[in-house]
Amino acid sequence: MTTATTLTPGDAAPVGTAASGDRSKLIGGIAQAVVGAYGLWAFGLGARTAHGAHTLFALKLDPNASGLGPLHVPAQAAAITLAAIAIVCGLVRAFLPISAKTQRWLAVGYFASFVLSFLVWAAAGTSSGLNVPSIIQLTATGSVPLVLGAMSALLSERSGVVNIAVEGQFLFGAFAAALTASMTQSVWAGLVAGCLGGALMCALLSVFANRYLIEQVVLGVVLNLLASGVTGFLYDRLMSTDGATYNSPPAFQSISIPGLSSIPVIGAALFKENIVFYACYLLVPVVWFMLFRTRWGLRTRAVGEHPTAADTVGIKVVGLRYRNVITAGLLSGLGGVWLTLGLASTFGKDMSDGKGYIAIAALIVGRWTPLGSLGAAVLFGFATELNIVLSSLNTPIPGAFLSMAPYLVTILVVAALGGRTRPPAASGKPYTKG
Repeated sequence: MTTATTLTPGDAAPVGTAASGDRSKLIGGIAQAVVGAYGLWAFGLGARTAHGAHTLFALKLDPNASGLGPLHVPAQAAAITLAAIAIVCGLVRAFLPISAKTQRWLAVGYFASFVLSFLVWAAAGTSSGLNVPSIIQLTATGSVPLVLGAMSALLSERSGVVNIAVEGQFLFGAFAAALTASMTQSVWAGLVAGCLGGALMCALLSVFANRYLIEQVVLGVVLNLLASGVTGFLYDRLMSTDGATYNSPPAFQSISIPGLSSIPVIGAALFKENIVFYACYLLVPVVWFMLFRTRWGLRTRAVGEHPTAADTVGIKVVGLRYRNVITAGLLSGLGGVWLTLGLASTFGKDMSDGKGYIAIAALIVGRWTPLGSLGAAVLFGFATELNIVLSSLNTPIPGAFLSMAPYLVTILVVAALGGRTRPPAASGKPYTKG
């Protein structure tokens, strides 16, 4: 007698794919080592780090505040060491028999060491150097919409519905939040309106995907265009003509958390933010717990993997998909609230600027798991803010290239890691009973 096994996202691949997996591991590891060798030559042995240049790391968000003094590091030695670590990570991945979990940790070590080598090179010999708390703060705030969008797409796809419309949900949530908060002068009314705006877009997605069985990827793109068109039209008609009434919302105030806000380096960067920021990162463990430790989570995963089997044990597949996708819209709507009431305090045309698509890429790289998606979102958030970090360092890298950084990093990481991931088996497949 044989027993059937069911794979879930992140599990080991079947034996039949072992050869292709080994080949991918070899090629990927060698590619990493080659890129690391380029970093060794360009960052460690380049003219910018030569002649005894040092890199300054400021450890206070406010240079005039009391606390730790700046850290001076020999630029060439640090860049060479970090690039060498990246090369070693690539060679270990390519030639040593290691588990998939070890490969993931090697990937983290590789990206961290290569990026740090680049930053040491970029700031070498400059008087301002790198402000570490500022980089942490920019990365954390830049990652907020990506995290919320990834959690929204996660709930949808784990339920079997592909949510490409995160971009449109950001836009609609941001517009609804700014308009409502401006007219009521209440951030809380704007928060509710923004979340409901995202939920409305997801309700449209649910109806067309589950009732009319529209191809879900195409449907998501159409909804993104719809949100862009509707919000752009209303912006021209209302906000651009009378911004004082319709586009001057109040913003959420920062909340300093006692004790945590005084932690050196990270305290002022992470624990003096507003409530949307804190809610974003607290939602990640909540989503993880709900998805993997509750009855609802078990049913959701069953519906996303094998809806027919779920139906036979009494789970209402389509009804659960409706509820989960609309709930996911509340999260992406909250991402839109962050863009206006949490960050910019005004609405602008197409202000989501591709963040919804990057959030979906974070979901794929994160292997359809909350914690993995969080890590990928933070990586992409750092890439998004890289232009701001390097703007004062006078690097020879063109500004236009730095503006492309988040999209280039997204493409490279998805190409490197996305091929080894598997979405929920029923994702994107409409379910019809009987």
